[in-house]
Amino acid sequence: MTTTAIAPSLLAATVQDLRRHVPFSEMDPPHVEWMAGRLQLAYYPAGATVLEPDAGVPQWFYVVKQGSVEAGGAAEDSVIRLLAGECFPLGALLSGRAVANQFRAAEDSFCYLLPAGDFHALLDRSAIFRDFCTRRIASLLEQSQRAVQSEYALRQDEDARLERSLASLRARPPVSVTAGTPLSTALQAMHEARVGSVAVTDEGRRPLGILTLKDVLSRVTLPGLPLHAPIERAMTADPITLPAGATAREALLAMARHGIHHLLLVEGGKLAGVISEKDLFAIKRMSVQGVTNAIANAQDIEALKLAGRDIAALAHSLLAQGMEAETLTELLATLNDHLTRRVIDLETPATDLPRASWCWMALGSEGRMEQTLATDQDNALIFTVPPEADVESVRNRLVAMARRINQSLDDCGFPLCKGFIMAGNPKWCLTADEWRAQFSRWIDAGGPEELLNASIFFDFRPLYGDENLALELRAWLAPKIRGNPRFLKQMAQNALRNVPPLGLVRDFVLSDDEKHPHTLDLKLNGSMPFVDGARIYALAGGQPATGTAQRLKRAGQALRIPDEEIGSWVQAFHFIQLLRLRHQHEQERRGEAPDNYLNPDMLSVLDRRILKEAFRQARKLQARLALDYER
Repeated sequence: MTTTAIAPSLLAATVQDLRRHVPFSEMDPPHVEWMAGRLQLAYYPAGATVLEPDAGVPQWFYVVKQGSVEAGGAAEDSVIRLLAGECFPLGALLSGRAVANQFRAAEDSFCYLLPAGDFHALLDRSAIFRDFCTRRIASLLEQSQRAVQSEYALRQDEDARLERSLASLRARPPVSVTAGTPLSTALQAMHEARVGSVAVTDEGRRPLGILTLKDVLSRVTLPGLPLHAPIERAMTADPITLPAGATAREALLAMARHGIHHLLLVEGGKLAGVISEKDLFAIKRMSVQGVTNAIANAQDIEALKLAGRDIAALAHSLLAQGMEAETLTELLATLNDHLTRRVIDLETPATDLPRASWCWMALGSEGRMEQTLATDQDNALIFTVPPEADVESVRNRLVAMARRINQSLDDCGFPLCKGFIMAGNPKWCLTADEWRAQFSRWIDAGGPEELLNASIFFDFRPLYGDENLALELRAWLAPKIRGNPRFLKQMAQNALRNVPPLGLVRDFVLSDDEKHPHTLDLKLNGSMPFVDGARIYALAGGQPATGTAQRLKRAGQALRIPDEEIGSWVQAFHFIQLLRLRHQHEQERRGEAPDNYLNPDMLSVLDRRILKEAFRQARKLQARLALDYER
């Protein structure tokens, strides 16, 4: 290593060089100038060691200026390449320990070096620098999100983001009446206030119900309910409520789930306000309720085809407006749930169903509520029959119904599963006892390939029918899995076979497949390492959650994994999901069929950097899996 002080005449150029990269591009200029004045410049010839574990606690903070530095162990697939603008070793400096891996120059390289003491002083001086160092991937994601919003013309003002609290949207006190109030008095109050709803409370202002103008037609006018009747006879009891501190995003999802137009806000259990669909539309130009209503009112599959296209159009609009991946995928799954239920509603009358209890189950990404714009069907049926009934006769009728449902979903934009993992396949239309036997075979005797293909079945959740059948299966499954370490080890071994595509010579290992050359499979090699790891930890802990982020967070609590580590995994997973959505969005804008094969050369420098960091987080998750299940 050869080090030199930076000449005063080069300080301006050094500052300009630093400000090309995050976090220095976001820091206050005086803080970057302060840092630049304390830097040294070091040269490392190709192959030279920059930093190693035996050196003890690092004495320098490094920023790659030119060339590249490899970080990793002896195994080839554990090496990560750091390019210009990337920093190291943050974890070791923050915790005051030696580095865990060796850093060496991959080519003739230059690095800026900041003394460790000045690094800690800069943490105190610059909140932006401190935030980046302690929340690296989250900070990078926020930068990317701002860049995406700038890219699209639909960017909203900062105070119109979906993370605004509902309390901030309240323009005036809610209109409310107490229980026992005559309908005429309540309607007069709505008319005078020019609002579309009135809340009903007890004497302590605790919410009891809500009456909307839509309710008036169906519950008062058409039935001829006298206006002197108490409001309880027409109101919707047990209304959906949210804390006043909840966000507009949470309200949006709640309205979509429950198919409603109004929510009551509460503080300390008492009525604090009313938020309507109109209030939310005012801050985001969207029409979730319009899509939900179209689905609910559809009388045939043709109408649902239009609703399916509306779901896709709404998703594109919300993505362009900057909605984050977690909310958008959950919203997509919620609307797709509504559409699937309506398809089932329309198809079941044509089926001569016997006396049997049955439940339609969602599997895979739909079961996890993580659907993107390119999704196919993964579903199954569970049923029970009375002792005197013939199981095969019941199965045949359910399969006939399921095949019509599968085809109708295909017509609505949800392609048939190529592997035929659908309820219309008799193999996946099973009694509760048969499902227990099937899961037992997978858990007790399944081979690696069989378990690889069966993994999405462990993400099941009830969608329609007798939900207790699926919930009871989940409750039976939990202790069955916890008592079989062989099964968990095999699942972990399968998960570890899917190595995130970080490269030695370039940032990424790209596909040489003729159909998708020079691309990354963001589903298989991007999101799936997180999905697989989260599934294993959830099954090991008996957690009923199916969503990847929720599973990871609960695993962190159970296994005492630091919040920062879990947070980085979740942020990395969501960023890859966002890239998938953005890639599919652009494909559909060009009239192409959406897929998950991304050419990383199309990414900005910032997004390439975040994607590389996201893959690193996937490797860290896999490293913990290996420690837990390969001992």
